[in-house]
Amino acid sequence: MVRKLDVVAIGNAIVDIIAPSDDAFLDRVNIKKGAMELIDGARASLLEGKMVSPVASCGGSAANTVVGLSNLGGNCGFIGKVKNDAAGEQFKSSMKELNIIFETPPSTEGAPTAKCLIFVTPDAQRSMNTFLGASTELQPLDLSKELIGLSKILYLEGYLWDPPNAKRAFLEAINIAKESKTKVALSLSDAFCVDRYRSEFLDLIEKHVDILFGNETEILSLYQTKSFDEAVQLVQKDCDVVALTRDARGSVVVENNNFFEITPQKVSKVIDTTGAGDLYAAGFLYGISRDMDIRQCGKLGGLAASQIITQFGARPETSLAPLIDRVTKTN
Repeated sequence: MVRKLDVVAIGNAIVDIIAPSDDAFLDRVNIKKGAMELIDGARASLLEGKMVSPVASCGGSAANTVVGLSNLGGNCGFIGKVKNDAAGEQFKSSMKELNIIFETPPSTEGAPTAKCLIFVTPDAQRSMNTFLGASTELQPLDLSKELIGLSKILYLEGYLWDPPNAKRAFLEAINIAKESKTKVALSLSDAFCVDRYRSEFLDLIEKHVDILFGNETEILSLYQTKSFDEAVQLVQKDCDVVALTRDARGSVVVENNNFFEITPQKVSKVIDTTGAGDLYAAGFLYGISRDMDIRQCGKLGGLAASQIITQFGARPETSLAPLIDRVTKTN
């Protein structure tokens, strides 16, 4: 089969609203620093009203990843639910402008398009407050079997495991991928997701996932250990390809029990860590789709992540394509 797409991602279709903040403000409004918390519509309205100089852009973890992939030169599709409102149209238009296939029918009733209210403190940490809205209404009927079948890799975000309808779509997408021999990649997304669904995630990874993404906190939570080295040894038994980020310490990548440390990239000034993990996945998946070796994939992921944290927001302001030469010409 000729694979016309590199990656099709399934995730929450969200409009990100980002604003600067400080620790005192987070304490006053009871926001846990550095985490992602699911909130209801009333809480979303309250927090949005307290934002100073907010900047809006289309986001969502998996959506950010395919945007990064497209920026690198990848051919991508996205499946996610919006409502037929202004925010939903904004999301749809932004994906079209980036040449990302997005054909999921919008909902005409129910909750509005999802929003993520992100507060960025001076140390560049982002605290996310997500109203999932219409994204929770994603269901198996919204899936495009053809789109998944035409892709080399199906990329799924762990956040999607929360809403029951979306979970069913998630599992059906995996079945479609397996039938069409499309590789399945999963992002653990957040330690709170792992805490809620640890046994389900472990079963999913062992039986269905070909490529796993996570950070140090998430992988420690998954295997309930305080030792990163122990967690790495355990995950190798469950998944063939693993990429684990460690913030300023770089990342660790594993392929068929071969373990490699990827040195961190030097950054002059960190502005905002929003999207760092999403862009790491973008670089890594681009490398996989182009048959780079595992170390090149990890290095490209690290370069993409290091570039995104030098700007405000999770969508690249400049081309990431020059990073590819930096990887391929030095290996």
